[in-house]
Amino acid sequence: MLGGQPIIILRENVERNRGLEAQRSNIAAAKAIASAVRTTLGPRGMDKMLVSGTGDVTITNDGATILTDIAVQHPGAKMVIEVARAQDDEVGDGTTTAVVLVGALMEQAEHLLIQKIHPTIIAQGYRMGMEKSLEILDELAVDVDPFDRESLLKIADTAMTGKSIESVKSKLDGIVVDAVMTIAEKKDEGIIADEDNILVKKQTGDTMDDAELVRGVVLDKTRLTEDMPRKVKNAKVALIAMPLEIKKTQVKAKIRISSRDQISAFSTQEREALKKFADAVVASGANVLLCQKGIADAVGYYLGKGGVLAVEDVPEKDMKFAALALNAEIVNKPEELTEKSLGTADLVEQPEDAEIIKISGCENPKAVTILLRGSTEYLLDELERAVEDGTRVVMDVMEDGKMLVGGGSVETELLMKIRDYAATVGGRVQLAIEAYAASFEVIPQTLAENSGFNPLDKLVDLKNAHAKGKKYAGLNVYTGKIVDMLKDGVVEPHRSKRQSIQSSAEAAILLMRVDDMMITQPMKGGAPPV
Repeated sequence: MLGGQPIIILRENVERNRGLEAQRSNIAAAKAIASAVRTTLGPRGMDKMLVSGTGDVTITNDGATILTDIAVQHPGAKMVIEVARAQDDEVGDGTTTAVVLVGALMEQAEHLLIQKIHPTIIAQGYRMGMEKSLEILDELAVDVDPFDRESLLKIADTAMTGKSIESVKSKLDGIVVDAVMTIAEKKDEGIIADEDNILVKKQTGDTMDDAELVRGVVLDKTRLTEDMPRKVKNAKVALIAMPLEIKKTQVKAKIRISSRDQISAFSTQEREALKKFADAVVASGANVLLCQKGIADAVGYYLGKGGVLAVEDVPEKDMKFAALALNAEIVNKPEELTEKSLGTADLVEQPEDAEIIKISGCENPKAVTILLRGSTEYLLDELERAVEDGTRVVMDVMEDGKMLVGGGSVETELLMKIRDYAATVGGRVQLAIEAYAASFEVIPQTLAENSGFNPLDKLVDLKNAHAKGKKYAGLNVYTGKIVDMLKDGVVEPHRSKRQSIQSSAEAAILLMRVDDMMITQPMKGGAPPV
């Protein structure tokens, strides 16, 4: 007010929430998002059915997929979903844990706000608690040999447990681990495994048991002509980037033909030029050709006569992937083909029951393909998500050489040790650190609840076991007993848990410090004023 006159700063279409109202709005949004995915946590979690506006249906319990597909409007909820996306991009697993932790942290903060504790104090306590948690995580980490196949199988098994593909989980475990171990490379700084070097292909029609690891590449293509061999053993594969056909001139030109002999000579010359393409491929020793562009019919005819299996219009991405798998070189023209530029494979075939080209048995491939089969698209999509989670967590453990036990064991140890740490701090910050510690209870409680057990009873049992020094004690979700999770093989990447704890705390701190929300609503009747 100035001289009794109100001063209008914000436009009419701006909705404003201040102070406690803004904080409560963000808290409610975070809790709502957490509750949406909480029932999917753990091996016995439930699935969600997501139906898009176009009618597409997705059935999954993968947190990242659920949160990516649901449409939210609240800015606080969008931030929580961003935590899940970051978790998925960085680690590939642990998205549900991260989101559930954000919801628990915001719920604990709500109790502190009611006690008139300032958001800055809460943020300080949460940050101190997070830093202490990361220290404790490093102490709890178990070192693992990057090429210890048994340990890696346990990691993959834990990541894929609880999904609707459990009937083939034991087979997928081996496929995933072997795929990552094949493409992993030793560098000076350690192990490097590039997820782009594992291609996942889906094929509808067969059962899930028919999933396989192809030490090579699978192309969604067929051979150029029926005259070409359907199967080639001991294949020598040529990769050519340019089209094998007569190029059109860059400028408009006309050829005037005045006699029948000239027509014949013109056709002969064109045919000879195309034959040279095929002859160059055959002369190089290649019996399989992958071409990134088109192949003229005449070239296809001569290649077929030469016993070459040719594939045209192979996407650039697949060409590069094939070069890695075959240890081959992509050349521009057939004349540039040499024995060194050719790739080798035990078998190249077009199966009778599928329209694909399968190149397998490559020697020391730097890229491999996981071929998934299933009766429906829904099942194939869930298989793909399970395999992607499995490959990512195995890569994380191979690169870091560290893992942690699951079953709520780590969270129970954290909540007990951080409470002890809070007692050494004192002041109001101590209350915030204790609240931070209490938020970890949500993980073992949710695991118990989703498994049909009393969450309070199981939490008490877990605390009792950890108080006796059993730091690997966790909840067996099938029997309800507190067991040694390390002996049971329930393990997960150190990187996943670290990222979950760090990103959840940072998101909660960011939301907690907001005391004013100004949301611009769309203007009625068209565009907003300039």
